[in-house]
Amino acid sequence: RIFGIMSAESTVPIRRTSSPKTADGDGETTAWLHAHYDPVASLYTFTTCLALSDLNADGDHKLLVADLGTGTYDMKLKVYKGTTLHMESAIVDLPTGICTFYMDQNEPLIPAVAVASGPFIYIYKNSRPYFKFTTPPLEVNAVETDAWNQVKEGIIDATVLREKLIELRNEAGEHELTVRSLRLLQLPPDDLEMFTSQHKHMPLKKQTVITCISTLKKSHSEENAVSCLVIGTEASHVYTLDPQAFTILATMALPSVPVFMCVSGLFDVEYSIVVSCRDGNVYTLKRGSKTPKYCIELASQPIGMERVGKNVVVGCMDKTLLCYSPKGKKLWTVYMPDDITALELMQHEARGFKAIMVALKNAEVHVYKDKYLVNILKCEDVVNAMKFGRFGREDGALIMVTRGGGLIIKLLKRTANFEARELAPGPPSSQSVKLNIPRKSKVAVDQIHRERANGTEMHQVFQSNLLKLQLAAGRSYVKSIQTSLNPISSTQAEPLKLSARVGTQSCIVCIWLNLLM
Repeated sequence: RIFGIMSAESTVPIRRTSSPKTADGDGETTAWLHAHYDPVASLYTFTTCLALSDLNADGDHKLLVADLGTGTYDMKLKVYKGTTLHMESAIVDLPTGICTFYMDQNEPLIPAVAVASGPFIYIYKNSRPYFKFTTPPLEVNAVETDAWNQVKEGIIDATVLREKLIELRNEAGEHELTVRSLRLLQLPPDDLEMFTSQHKHMPLKKQTVITCISTLKKSHSEENAVSCLVIGTEASHVYTLDPQAFTILATMALPSVPVFMCVSGLFDVEYSIVVSCRDGNVYTLKRGSKTPKYCIELASQPIGMERVGKNVVVGCMDKTLLCYSPKGKKLWTVYMPDDITALELMQHEARGFKAIMVALKNAEVHVYKDKYLVNILKCEDVVNAMKFGRFGREDGALIMVTRGGGLIIKLLKRTANFEARELAPGPPSSQSVKLNIPRKSKVAVDQIHRERANGTEMHQVFQSNLLKLQLAAGRSYVKSIQTSLNPISSTQAEPLKLSARVGTQSCIVCIWLNLLM
C-alpha cells in the first residue's frame, strides 16, 4: 500500500504555560512562552517539509510534517493536532517538500496537501489520498539506448556495456544516464551478467525527481484563493501545474538544479520565481520567460532563502546572512556567530511585523529585522527545521524540530515588542545616504581626456620629479651632518642633543637652550 492512515484516540490542546525567565542577548526577558517540548518525538525533517494549515476549515490549524524516517524506510506524512499525533500516512520515497493549497472555491474551503517525493507529488484532500502526479519523462541518450539494444541482441556482453557507459558518463556526465545504467556502474563485475539479463528486455526510461515545491496564486491574492503548484526538478526545470487538472501550464529552464524557491505574484497577471540553485547562484524567473532574467552569484552554498517584501534574504554556509534587491544588488551582510542550520520567515500579519529567523549550530535562534538583531531564543538542542505561523488557535506559534528528533513549540507573547531594539549599535543611518555629488564640469572632463591621452608621459614626469625630490633631500641631510647643522649628535661616543626655543618675557626677548646628554 502506498497510503495508510492511522488516527489517534485523543487530542491534547496547546496550553500557554509560563516558562522560567530566560534572558536573551541583551539581558531582557524573552519574548516567547514555552508551550511544549518532546525530546523523543522522533521527527527528522527540514524546514521545507513543515507546513501549518487549517485542514478541516474549523479554525484549528494543524502541523504537517513530512518525516524522513531513517532515510531508507519509515518515511511518513504526520499530522499533529495540538501536541498529539492526529494521523499519519506512509510515503514510498524520501520527501523533499510539502505545501498546502486550495484547488477550488467549493464550500467548505478545505485545502489540499501536496507532498513531493521522488518523481511524484501525492495530493491529499479531506485527509485522504486524492491524486498522484508524475513528472514528465526525459529523453534518453541515444548512445545509451544503442548500447542496451546491442546487449539485448547479443552483440556485446555486460563488460563491454559497462565500458561504454563509463565512457558516456565521463563525456556527458552522470545526469545523462538513466537510473538503470547508474545502478549497473555501481555493481561489482561478478553481478553484471545477472543484472543485464534481468533488465535488458525492459524499456529504457529516464525519470527525474522533484527537488523543491511551492505555490503560486492563480488569479486572486486572497489567502484562500486558488493556487497553482510550482515544482523544481533534478533536470533543472521549473514546472507550473494547474490546480485542478494537474497539467503543466508553464515550463522554464535553469542552468543548474533548483534547491529553494520563493514565489510571488499571480499566474494570470504577473509573477516572479526566485530560485536558489545547486551551483551557488540565485536566479529570477518572470512570466513569459523561458530562461532566468537576473543572476546573483553567492560566495558559498545556500542553506535557506526567504523573501521579505521585494528583497531576497539568503543564508549561506560561510556563516553569512545576505540581502539582495530584486535586480541582484547586495544591500547588506550580517555575519553569524556560528553555522546556520535553518532559515524561516517570521510574518505576523496582525502586527504587520516581518523578520527573518536564523537557527544556528549553537542551539540559538536569532531574529533579524532588516539587518538588526532584535531577539535571541535559546533552545534545548540544535534546530534543524522550524515553521512560524498559526498553530491551533494561536497566531504567533514557532514550531522547531531539533537535530535529535525532538519537537519544540514556542508561543509569541502578546506583549512582545521587537521595535524597541531595532536601533541596535551599528553604523549611523546617515552612512547609507548617498552623497549629492555635483556633475562634472567642462574643465574636469578636459582634464580626464588629457590624462587618458598623455598618461604615460605624465607618469614619467611624476617619477622623475619624485626622484629629484628624494635626491635633494638626501643631499641636504648629508650637508647638515658634514657642517654640524643638525641638533643631534652623529656619533654614539658623544650622545648630545641640543634644542633651542625663542620666546618673550615682558619686553625682553629670551632664548632657551636645552642640552641633553
